[in-house]
Amino acid sequence: MKSKNIILIVIAICIISIVLYNLTNNKTSESYKLSIEKERKEKDDFMRNSSESPFADSVSNFKGLQYFSPDEKYRIVAQLKPIENKKTIQLGTSDGLQKTYLEYATAEFTIDNKKCSLLILEMIDMGPFRGTLFLAFADATSANETYGAGRYLDIKKVPGSTSITLDFNKAYNPYCAYNDSFSCPFPPQQNILDVAIIAGEKRYQ
Repeated sequence: MKSKNIILIVIAICIISIVLYNLTNNKTSESYKLSIEKERKEKDDFMRNSSESPFADSVSNFKGLQYFSPDEKYRIVAQLKPIENKKTIQLGTSDGLQKTYLEYATAEFTIDNKKCSLLILEMIDMGPFRGTLFLAFADATSANETYGAGRYLDIKKVPGSTSITLDFNKAYNPYCAYNDSFSCPFPPQQNILDVAIIAGEKRYQ
């Protein structure tokens, strides 16, 4: 076989490999995007139809929630560092009160070449949510593209785990962003990041 033909075959194989690689990546990204969009549609349906929605008394005014486009860059596997000598911490709330939590762990990660650390808290009030985790944060988008008092991120407790997935595409606004009658805790000071988390829910309207 002539060397020229060999070169053409090698080039063709490279092109096919690149196309297949991109198709595979796009398929994964498209699947992830669709799953995020499905969750967002379900949340809009809840906001529009549920009696527990913050728009329940003014559903005609609900215009739909606004989001950044899904971006897997902001689905981060962070290092989870338990806090040995746990203390209670009080967070101010949107109605001028305070709510008490227990320190649980810190989640450490790097994004845009900046090291970040978020304090994860545990709910200690009696009730169905006792023992669940709570994460509130603010970032460089707060009060601009996103709600000024910060956003929340749901995470699950996995005993013994040394890592935790923080999917900021699922970051959401507290109910007080839509209705002043709700009481919403503000993020702790150490959870105010100086990096822009361009993911999740935007400021309403």
